Amino acid sequence: MVAGGSWLIPTMNGELRLAKPPFPTWAVAALQKLVGPTENLALLRLPAAFAATLLVLFFWGLARELTRHLPGDAEDSGRTAWLGALVLASSLLVITTGREGQWDIFAVSMMVGALWLLVKGWQRAGQAWGWLAGAGVLGGLSLLSKGPVALYTVLFPFLLIYLVGYPQHRQHVRRHLPGTLLGLGLLLGIGCSWPWYIYQHVAPAAVTVARTEISSWGERHVKPFWFYAPFAAFTGIWALVALVSLVWPYARPRVQRYIPYALALGWVLISLLLLSLVPEKKERYMLPLMPPLALLVAGLIRYWEAAVAAKRSTRSDLTLLRVWGGILLVVCLAVPVALFVIDLPGTKGARLWASVVVFGVVGAYVLRQLVRLPRPTALTGASLTGMAALLILLLPFYPVWERRRDTVGLRQMRDIRRHVALQSMRWVSLDTLHVKQVWAAGRAVPIWHLPPTSPISSPQGAVTAGPVAVFSAAPLQSRLPLAWRQAGFRITQVDSFYLGGKKESGYWMVGILNRLGTKKP
Repeated sequence: MVAGGSWLIPTMNGELRLAKPPFPTWAVAALQKLVGPTENLALLRLPAAFAATLLVLFFWGLARELTRHLPGDAEDSGRTAWLGALVLASSLLVITTGREGQWDIFAVSMMVGALWLLVKGWQRAGQAWGWLAGAGVLGGLSLLSKGPVALYTVLFPFLLIYLVGYPQHRQHVRRHLPGTLLGLGLLLGIGCSWPWYIYQHVAPAAVTVARTEISSWGERHVKPFWFYAPFAAFTGIWALVALVSLVWPYARPRVQRYIPYALALGWVLISLLLLSLVPEKKERYMLPLMPPLALLVAGLIRYWEAAVAAKRSTRSDLTLLRVWGGILLVVCLAVPVALFVIDLPGTKGARLWASVVVFGVVGAYVLRQLVRLPRPTALTGASLTGMAALLILLLPFYPVWERRRDTVGLRQMRDIRRHVALQSMRWVSLDTLHVKQVWAAGRAVPIWHLPPTSPISSPQGAVTAGPVAVFSAAPLQSRLPLAWRQAGFRITQVDSFYLGGKKESGYWMVGILNRLGTKKP
């Protein structure tokens, strides 16, 4: 897009790129237009980080609306919503999805924002046209981020339990039916605008891509039905609390004063069921489960805070708090030890000593809590501090950890870019080059289907007017048709590169196509 391609009909490497809606790509392209072309991945991931931040803020607004009228909110107005936002912001899956710049963070963030505006609009006593219209706009942007995925995994599960399980909510919707229909119209209008435009202009390609994407749901990344069973673990430091909050006999009588427990639990379980029904499964697809889990965790922490303060906590409450503190203590001890044992660049020196100091202080604080009566507020603070320290100290080390088994010195596509003889030539590929390699090339490397007939009469013959850089996954000379060789064309290999950090990832060859008698560069 930034290099001059179409923003409405996206292309990659000279070919249509229609598998995913364009809103996340628009965001990154707009950033590049603002700051100029760059390969700084940290900078290019800012739109995804902003979407993750919006997810937390939207969820805070939704949690505030859902808890505003509950008895527990009168004790400390807004605390449950703030706790839920902090839990969500520090959840492992939210952090990793936002960091990696996945489309999921845009789709889920916009849809949670739509839920917030819907609930806020429905609960207003007066007119709510603006709120419900805003919900439709955010819902439409969610569709433009990843199609109907968030409709299926976020909006439908929430509305099913919100409207079916609570008759008073249905009355609110009936009172605001015109505004709700406006929001629905905006959602469909915005969300379907780009697919409709694509269908009008490149219908055959659009139909082919749609069929491929639909079939991939049952063919690619197929996992068993129970693949998402450990979903609570993806909250990271909150895993134990999240798991306990799902136990109805224990959690419901304790937390329903602070959160609408049946709604939050139903939201989680319905979303989990719908996700599990789709054969294609990935860990990041569990992102829609994180907001309701954060609400459940916040409700349970609120109960523990009140119970400990009023000295009415049960033996099971204290046992769970001590187990939570014990897990935190183990983490505080394990991080510095792991950095000391792992022999990789960046694990020693300042980072190691900083981790010893920070996690030593947090560990001592947690140990003090375990010796005395553990306070939930203190454990929450220790959890947030520990997660912040992990992000600051260890997240920059993550790329080094990913490359720990790489073979040093392997030639990569980025090295080919610096090959002086190739820089002024047109680059073509005889095989499909992965988009990561195209990105590393920094220029289009379109597929070139060599016609078996004479190149002089070929429609693509113009490309042979001068030397051409040819990329191939197989030996180059064998790829040249007989008619081309008879016409005096030859491909001379001048370089090669590996596709990854290991030799097992495979390598490609780079050659120069010349006609005998022409001067080589």
